[in-house]
Amino acid sequence: MRSVNSLLWACVGAAFWACSAPNRSLPGDSPAPSAKPAEAQVDAAAEGPFRLTASIRELMDSEIDPAADFIWGSVASISTVAGLEERQPRTDEEWLEVRRHAITLIEAPNLLVMKGRRVSAKYEAASGAGELDTDQVQQKIDSNRAAFVALAQRLQDTGLQTLAAIDAKDPVALFELGGTIDEACESCHVTFWYPNLTLPYK
Repeated sequence: MRSVNSLLWACVGAAFWACSAPNRSLPGDSPAPSAKPAEAQVDAAAEGPFRLTASIRELMDSEIDPAADFIWGSVASISTVAGLEERQPRTDEEWLEVRRHAITLIEAPNLLVMKGRRVSAKYEAASGAGELDTDQVQQKIDSNRAAFVALAQRLQDTGLQTLAAIDAKDPVALFELGGTIDEACESCHVTFWYPNLTLPYK
């Protein structure tokens, strides 16, 4: 019995040491200066508990774009060989699925504007006329962060309006808000992504 108890206390002690040990450096992180450990800990605490692993581009591709695309496609008039198909949520489960995407559209902008979030994990050249490369986009966001946050919050506001239409099960309002979502997205894109693009409706 004593040997079992000794083993138990040894395991508890090891677990306590493991939980109490300082966080290891993430791959690619510069090692903290050994001469100033206290300052390094203060800096880490000031940054908060969040681990920013995805870039702005990755969040757009993984969360915001799919959420917006689903909402846009949830209400539509489609001409087929059989006639005109009026697509809209009809069952409670269908409305719930649209609602899930609206929640993502509302909350994802909070992730975009988190301090320290980079546009891209690596440099990417501009892919089209009027576009900026990722370094240039980053510079524009860094120099005008207030505008970036305001545009992200504008997208959130349209998401909240969309959520209200979904909760009211109003397909007409949901369809009309699709255009509002698009305008919110484009207002950010033309400010930070392709400000030099000449748009036909300008």
